[in-house]
Amino acid sequence: MTAAATASDQGAAGTTPAGALSRLIQEANEAGITYQEMADRGIDPQGKRLPKQWYQKLVKTPPVNPPSPDQMQAIAAATRRPFRRVQEATAEQWLMYEATELAGYDEEVRIIVGHLAGKSKAELMKWRYMIEAEERARREAGE
Repeated sequence: MTAAATASDQGAAGTTPAGALSRLIQEANEAGITYQEMADRGIDPQGKRLPKQWYQKLVKTPPVNPPSPDQMQAIAAATRRPFRRVQEATAEQWLMYEATELAGYDEEVRIIVGHLAGKSKAELMKWRYMIEAEERARREAGE
């Protein structure tokens, strides 16, 4: 009996951590949405349902290929998560890409940040100091 527990622990230690989409589905399940409920409401734009086992497999042994956009729509409906969140989790799990967004800023700020992407640390520091100096000058001038 002790040997079985040890073997089980060793197997658990050798497993890889769940990907972002797998975690999203597991979290929905832990929050009270059963896999059967996911299957019942997880309908894609073509009217197809993803079976209960599909969600279970995605959590336990994810496939090599990511879900299609239609399947992502079904997952969003099934888990009651925004489609964008499902897309982000899919990109993170299969492409190792983590989406970030500048919320609350206008297009000008997004363009500036886009231009700074990939700059060296020295260049980023130069831009930071220029922006901070401009802010200080405004404050001191009472603007």
